Amino acid sequence: MKITSLVFAALIASAGTVAFNAQAAEPKAQTVAAIYQNKAALTGKTISAQGNVVKVNNNIMGRNFVHVQDGTGKADAGNNNLIVTSKQTANVGDKVVVTGVVVQNRDFGSGYSYPLLVEDASITAKK
Repeated sequence: MKITSLVFAALIASAGTVAFNAQAAEPKAQTVAAIYQNKAALTGKTISAQGNVVKVNNNIMGRNFVHVQDGTGKADAGNNNLIVTSKQTANVGDKVVVTGVVVQNRDFGSGYSYPLLVEDASITAKK
């Protein structure tokens, strides 16, 4: 009986470790251009990107809008600027990693309409 209990306890412990490791895994960082290119497949999924903060609009509709660029994409194609909404903020010039959920065609009303957003993001200073 003791051996069966020990084996069962070991199985539960290892399953808990696997579940913990799966939750702790951050999504692999993607380029801004790649996020735009694959936006249909990424919609509703958590992504991660890194780049430089080029614009910040704080406290609009209870969130901060942070614009991140990484040098990929083209301004004239509209795929070089990733707009992130978050409770966190950053400063223009900061190098950051953002992780959040991809949303398409988000319309907040009052002229705030976005073909692509990363919402509810965490913003971390890049080391």
